[in-house]
Amino acid sequence: MSGLTLTVFTEKYKKLVEQQLKDSVSQLAAPEIILDSMHYSLSAGGKRIRPLLTFATMSAFGKDPETGLLPAAAIEMIHTYSLIHDDLPSMDDDDLRRGIPTNHKVYGEAIAILAGDALLTYSFQLITSMQDFDAEVKIKVMEIIAKSAGAEGMVGGQVGDIEGEGKQLSKEDLEYIHVHKTGKMLEASVLVGAHLAGADKKQMKLLTEFAYHLGLAFQIRDDILDVEGDEQLIGKPLGSDVDNHKSTYPALLTMEGAKKELAYHIAAAKEKLAQLSLQTGLLEEMTDLVANRNS
Repeated sequence: MSGLTLTVFTEKYKKLVEQQLKDSVSQLAAPEIILDSMHYSLSAGGKRIRPLLTFATMSAFGKDPETGLLPAAAIEMIHTYSLIHDDLPSMDDDDLRRGIPTNHKVYGEAIAILAGDALLTYSFQLITSMQDFDAEVKIKVMEIIAKSAGAEGMVGGQVGDIEGEGKQLSKEDLEYIHVHKTGKMLEASVLVGAHLAGADKKQMKLLTEFAYHLGLAFQIRDDILDVEGDEQLIGKPLGSDVDNHKSTYPALLTMEGAKKELAYHIAAAKEKLAQLSLQTGLLEEMTDLVANRNS
């Protein structure tokens, strides 16, 4: 393992990836307004869970997490693009994100859309500039991320979310949305770290199953926080899912049922980690963090 506590590990690698995000965008030869818009959402805060999962997975294999800095930054860029677009009037129509005005409220819808597009495309350019890995590894990393971000992953989940508004969804329908809209990019974060670390097929399978349960747990906790969280910590008004007529785990299963489902997926995620002969302490702590997070 890295030998660092999760707190120290998070502080170190969060700072590294945030500096990488800033430096990467700053070097682009592009109109100032688009760069400002990209910087605005990238620097709006957040836990950086996705890049930290990449780093923690590499650490579990005893590899240097810093060699995964560029793909970790790329994944965070894709996550940020998805938030910019998710907040648009044509999607969730949110005015606040992480306690500050959403991108389109500051820069207008057109620039917000283009900033998201720019972050998505630039993420793949970043991966091509990785120095420590050969072309075959880079191609696989791009394949993992593209599949997780596209129609079979996050985009498909967002479509399901939009199509499901105002409808009484089944648990299976809701799980599809959560697994794809949120879970697939968390899965990509883990699998990219594993691939960079040289994981074998069995390890990749167990880590895929771990990420599946972690992704569902993450979104169930999100649903719970939308009902009983702290608005100041979350950074946007509570009840936005209800206002947008979305199905959620508490609405479908009751709050007690949602919390039981959360506990089940947290336990299942840890069970998958226990089957790996790796130094998974940081990943276990991150799983607990997902279960107990307040924002």
